[in-house]
Amino acid sequence: MIRLNTTNLMTFIDAEEIEHMAPQIEVAHHMLHKKNGPGNDFLGWLDLPVEYDKEEFRRIRTAAAKIRKESDILLVIGIGGSYLGARAAIELLGHSFSNATDKKTRKAPMVLFCGNSISATYFSDLMDLLEGKRVSVNIISKSGTTTEPAIAFRVIRAYMEKRYGRQEARNRIYATTDRSKGALKGLSDQEGYESFVVPDDIGGRYSVLTAVGLLPIAVAGIDIREIMRGAKDAAKAYRKATLADNDCYLYAAARNCLLRRGYTTEVMVNYEPGYHFMTEWWKQLYGESEGKNGRGIFPAGVDNTTDLHSMGQYIQDGRRMLFETVVNFVNPRRSFGIPEDPENLDGLNFLSGMDMNEVNFKALQGTVLAHIDGGVPNMVLSVSDMNAYCLGELVYFFEKACAISGYLLSVNPFNQPGVEAYKKNMFALLGKPGFEKERAELEARLTGKG
Repeated sequence: MIRLNTTNLMTFIDAEEIEHMAPQIEVAHHMLHKKNGPGNDFLGWLDLPVEYDKEEFRRIRTAAAKIRKESDILLVIGIGGSYLGARAAIELLGHSFSNATDKKTRKAPMVLFCGNSISATYFSDLMDLLEGKRVSVNIISKSGTTTEPAIAFRVIRAYMEKRYGRQEARNRIYATTDRSKGALKGLSDQEGYESFVVPDDIGGRYSVLTAVGLLPIAVAGIDIREIMRGAKDAAKAYRKATLADNDCYLYAAARNCLLRRGYTTEVMVNYEPGYHFMTEWWKQLYGESEGKNGRGIFPAGVDNTTDLHSMGQYIQDGRRMLFETVVNFVNPRRSFGIPEDPENLDGLNFLSGMDMNEVNFKALQGTVLAHIDGGVPNMVLSVSDMNAYCLGELVYFFEKACAISGYLLSVNPFNQPGVEAYKKNMFALLGKPGFEKERAELEARLTGKG
């Protein structure tokens, strides 16, 4: 269960400001559900928790079981929405040191990720790790031509075919791609890879509840049925257009009220290290959805209490253009008692017998109060449990709030035209045929001669 507490915002905005957002929220709600707003051809995620392909879901679970049985490593190749959601779920719900434990303890293969950078060092180190391990591969790309995963898959495919032979490699490579077109789809059909669908009506950053995210998550041993159950309940809960009955819409309204007050940066704050990649997923979701036409709230994140000893100073006393959304897990997965020290050298015996979770929560409360006093608005998003059900709820909460928030900003929250700019420059500088003129112009600029 998810609850949003906006009480701490009332020092910084008036209650009437949020109330005045109600008519705009209602318009955005109807645009979304009537599917007549910008980007309406990418709304497949909206009803996905109810209308997902049950047969493909069954195949995902079957393939995951096969991979778990015959593999020590699942190598997931993808970038952006093709890997962030899966990694976020696995790190939040799995053992904190999952890949350092043995398979018997882990009860699943190591799930490793590549194709999300072009670092030769990272890739070389990864190849070292594969030696002596049984490997399966999940290549995730709608087109098959996105530079980073395409380079990675070129290398990994050659490695798999050399190591296992072409036929066995085919049995160990799983493709998540377009239903009917694209380079990867063509290769999958040619080679006979088992393939899963990236739906045409769901953009990459909204795709975690499709095969894109669910196959790696299932391989990691997480119950994807519970994830979908949580998302289904969230979809039902967040269909009401009224702010009083919909914390998802309240979150969208509150952050836009703060933006209009000049708070241009939102900091996602967590107190569980396993949440780090959920923040990374959230950053992509909101950054790509809202950051266009000179608009949007800049999404940032900190991992507390760690970052209280680095970024804490800036948040407490720096420029007053940021606000915080604090994620609190009411019932963390595990507990740990603090022992007594007979000599009390550190002076902390007053904590003896206390659960570490209680200390962590008091740190959260103390930080929230300090930041309010320092002029930082914040709201607290409480999540009842660190489990698969609540993950499904949380994913849907953020996805729908993002869509509503994008409409409040008068942008299309489902496209990403700016993402292509760097690719054109990179291809030109690498000497891709057809980019000769652009290459000359870019090199002149880089050398100061342009």
